[in-house]
Amino acid sequence: MPEQSTKKILEVQGLKKYFSTHKGELHAVDNVSFDIYEGKTLGVVGESGCGKTTAGRTILRLLDPTAGKVIFDGIDVTAASSAEMRNLRERMQIIFQDPYASLNPRMSVSKIIGEPLKIHRRISSKKELEKKVRELMAVVELADRLYNSYPHELDGGRRQRIGIARALALEPKFLVCDEPVSALDVSVQAQILNLMQDLQDKLGLTYMFVTHDMSVVKHISDDIAVMYLGQVVEKSPSHALFEKQLHPYTKALIAAIPVLKPGGFNDDAILKGEISSPIEPKPGCRFAPRCPYATEACTQADPPLREIQPNRFVACIRAEELA
Repeated sequence: MPEQSTKKILEVQGLKKYFSTHKGELHAVDNVSFDIYEGKTLGVVGESGCGKTTAGRTILRLLDPTAGKVIFDGIDVTAASSAEMRNLRERMQIIFQDPYASLNPRMSVSKIIGEPLKIHRRISSKKELEKKVRELMAVVELADRLYNSYPHELDGGRRQRIGIARALALEPKFLVCDEPVSALDVSVQAQILNLMQDLQDKLGLTYMFVTHDMSVVKHISDDIAVMYLGQVVEKSPSHALFEKQLHPYTKALIAAIPVLKPGGFNDDAILKGEISSPIEPKPGCRFAPRCPYATEACTQADPPLREIQPNRFVACIRAEELA
């Protein structure tokens, strides 16, 4: 395990993102806080609808937050002006989940990769643009012969390499990776993950890696934040989280990983009870209706995310008892 960097590149403090619906306020991201260290990867994992993608987009100000702060490299992103955000966007980028939907089908590979360079005026001539685009294609191991190809002519892995090259065009320091391999075949997933790790080592990149796949998050993450219905319920170094889980929901996620044994699955992975509504949620632990360890006290107030072991945080009032 590499040494923990001591420099925080991103601090998320009490981040909230609510959406208005006809039934009330939907708490997509609710009081989320965490830090990411320079050159490291924070994996954010949870079921579909837990708010992990919304958190990533709100951090980048693709969505304006309802409340909270995001401090990137000492700058408050949530208070930045339009001009300041233009500069910040050169240093904070995103890789989208669907490598086809996120690419303009009417633009060639070279135009897609070169577009950020033109918008931010990083180049002064067509010759310089062509040289830079070909360099970026080489960095993501995209064949030079595809320079004038279009997205529909390529497979999913090559399309995602285009998306990665586009994200790297402005030489960012921080990338939100929004389930970048979930739409790909398993063999291609491994290639893209290995590429991203190589790029991180070579370029000193910092990742927030959003996924629902526990095997992927284990492979790529230094630290892991587990989200449930808009809240972080556990945060821990990756190796420690897989050795022992402190929150009942994390235990269920780990138990749900397929295992090669008679029977084919783990009975501990089966959660009973109804999922709480994220619209105007009632006080108390949102996992309580599905938690086998829940007591009356769990429904009285939201459990705070607290450090109960060195660098291990959990939002459960019974964590010490169940650890």
